[in-house]
Amino acid sequence: MNVLIRVMEEPDLPAVLAIENASYTMPWNEGTFRGLVRRRDADILVAELDGALVGYAAAWTVLDECELGNVAVSDAWRQRGIGTRLVHAILERARRRRVREVFLEVRPSNPGAQQLYRNLGFRLVGRRRNYYMEPDEDALVMRLVLDHHMENEKIR
Repeated sequence: MNVLIRVMEEPDLPAVLAIENASYTMPWNEGTFRGLVRRRDADILVAELDGALVGYAAAWTVLDECELGNVAVSDAWRQRGIGTRLVHAILERARRRRVREVFLEVRPSNPGAQQLYRNLGFRLVGRRRNYYMEPDEDALVMRLVLDHHMENEKIR
């Protein structure tokens, strides 16, 4: 599978929103994505397969900490390593920004995502009560402490 990981561009927005809306019960809106694209401290990367956008990941950095906000892959392309490649690419960007720690929230009812993050070295560090809505659910907080050896992923 020849998946290209690259920085999101304006024409990608409709496809990203379609994946977002299909993946989350409380999806981010177009304004959220447009705002992140404009931020110098944010990275939104997309996964492209044979010209079709099949996933994305969004993160932002404050000082030496990064928040991995969303990772989503089109339903037809899940369980094929695309989410892992997207997170690897986000982590490379975080290393370039000299980030020390990466945090994320994940639903307790999403064991697949939890396993993906554990496989990448994230560890459970806490719980945010009543974090999610529709359905109401706590969030598990996970953290990864980064070393600063660059990954081999290439991002244009």
